[in-house]
Amino acid sequence: MKQTRGLTEGAILSGIFIVMLLLSIFVPFLITILMWFLPLPFIVFVARHGLRPGLVMFVVSLFLSVLIGGLIGLPNALLAGVGGITAGELIRRRKEALFVLAGSSVAYIGGLVLLYAGSILILEIDPLAAMQDVMRQSTQQAESMMGALGQEPSDNLEVWEEMIDQIGYMGPLLIVFTGIVYALITQFIAHAVLRRLKIKAEPFPPLREWNFPRSLLWYYLVVSIIFFIGAEEGTTIYIIIWNLFPLLETAMALQGFTVVFYYCYVKSIPKAVPVILLISGLFLPFVLLIARILGIIDLGFQLKKRLKSDMK
Repeated sequence: MKQTRGLTEGAILSGIFIVMLLLSIFVPFLITILMWFLPLPFIVFVARHGLRPGLVMFVVSLFLSVLIGGLIGLPNALLAGVGGITAGELIRRRKEALFVLAGSSVAYIGGLVLLYAGSILILEIDPLAAMQDVMRQSTQQAESMMGALGQEPSDNLEVWEEMIDQIGYMGPLLIVFTGIVYALITQFIAHAVLRRLKIKAEPFPPLREWNFPRSLLWYYLVVSIIFFIGAEEGTTIYIIIWNLFPLLETAMALQGFTVVFYYCYVKSIPKAVPVILLISGLFLPFVLLIARILGIIDLGFQLKKRLKSDMK
């Protein structure tokens, strides 16, 4: 009876996945919404029934996605399945939310690497190079429009062109960042759905309790020194630094925001204040700078522990 119920649920969830996948293929504007929900059927099924049934569902879903939607749906199906199965199995094992996030991030990153390599080796298309070409064409059109209006190209366009050139070196950063963000958002959505289905999943700890390893501070300092000294463009060290530096800066800023959330918590400041500061950090560079400084101080001198001791 239990096995029959599992097969029925697997068929239903696989059907839901295929419908969402087809809608994302044939109704393009829906992809921006549905992409966050594609891993959910795998997460729910594996969290309930385990890894092996989840793998069977994954294989069946891949077959159906190719059979009905063609090869165009295969990348999204592969990515959603790999990440969803990983997250679902870790949730089933009652792992902490941050551990689930780390595991599913690695799965998504691995899937993106496979898709990127497959695009180059099989289709002979480099997605990064294609994106650079599109951006360069847009820049040329902007310059042509400015020339037609009798205006000189602005310095902003030159900066933009330099950034386009750097994208070719930042493939690993884009893949890693995409994998982490995708894992984080899909996990938040999954937790809401799993609660409704009465499937236990460990919640995320409050942001004020998040902490990166203190060793990350030393990596950040070393990478920052090399970044500001400069390295020869195109060399291995140049590529490594250009990919590590933004990630480490993001980590320092996030660590700084944990200090802000902790301070507001111990001072009983309304939650809306740190949330507004966090959101404003996405748009205001000086807010990110202050958060980064706080993060460095926290990792170096355990600022949150000092705040805690001051409250006693």
